[in-house]
Amino acid sequence: MTSLADLAELVRAPAALSVPGDLVAGAAAAGVLGPRTAGLAGASVLLYWAGMAANDWADRGLDAEERPERPIPSGRITPAAAAGVAAGLTAAGLGLAAAVGGRRAAAVALPLAATIWGYDLAAKNTAAGPAVMAACRGLDVLLGASPGRPVRALPAALTVAAHTWTVTALSRREVSGADAALPRRTLAGTALVALAATTLPRRTAVSPRPGAATASPRPLAAEPSPRPLAGMVAAALPVGLAGWYVARYGGAQARVAAEPTAGRVRAAVGAGITGLPSLQGALTARAGAGLVGALVALAAPLGGRLARKLSPT
Repeated sequence: MTSLADLAELVRAPAALSVPGDLVAGAAAAGVLGPRTAGLAGASVLLYWAGMAANDWADRGLDAEERPERPIPSGRITPAAAAGVAAGLTAAGLGLAAAVGGRRAAAVALPLAATIWGYDLAAKNTAAGPAVMAACRGLDVLLGASPGRPVRALPAALTVAAHTWTVTALSRREVSGADAALPRRTLAGTALVALAATTLPRRTAVSPRPGAATASPRPLAAEPSPRPLAGMVAAALPVGLAGWYVARYGGAQARVAAEPTAGRVRAAVGAGITGLPSLQGALTARAGAGLVGALVALAAPLGGRLARKLSPT
């Protein structure tokens, strides 16, 4: 009988800590951060877990050779059960997104789910793989912005997508190891991602009154602050969180460049997954929700601790 521990391993449960920050960053950028953000984050987590289960189902033959300890090749979960979990979680995620965000959220959740399945079933082992996975994360950010004007969250979505491209490019060398050129390229990309997170336009992250969710938020710069110290902290927080992101994920990539073994590549991929909340926190803080951004970033060390018990890759 399949246990909860087996299912958690199938869907790589700890990695889901990197998901809610996408929705929060998107909502903050669009100025619609509010109660619906939590519901949309829950829907996104379900879709993420569905993608992980579908990934293992699609890779069951390869895993039998390279990772026989995984749930399907080890016999702890049957292929049919994994496919059922993936389909069920997808349906649940789409249903929750529609229930929470209506047509606007469903209009983003549907292509998100299609892109997730497209990556697992077709694109993963092709040259388009990193770009398709990056599109998944970009759409995830836009799902958070769907109650308002998603176009306002495009810069944040592209920033998270660029980060995801670097992680996915590295993940393709988790078993074989990499040449030193790859981590150097991804490290340069990480530096640009961190720079973008600290220079995006600032917006208010306070949700407007009911019935006015799509109203254009006012730039924070237009609102004089009576507390200069608070303003300095608000300006420094995105920089500090982005620096934390670079130290965590960039440091792991630097170690791969020095010794590009499979073990170090896997460690860097894990750091990219569990360290993503610090980037999401920087984007959220930059949008004007400093406290929320700091809380989002706290998922990074928590994810790192859980990853020691259950691999996120």
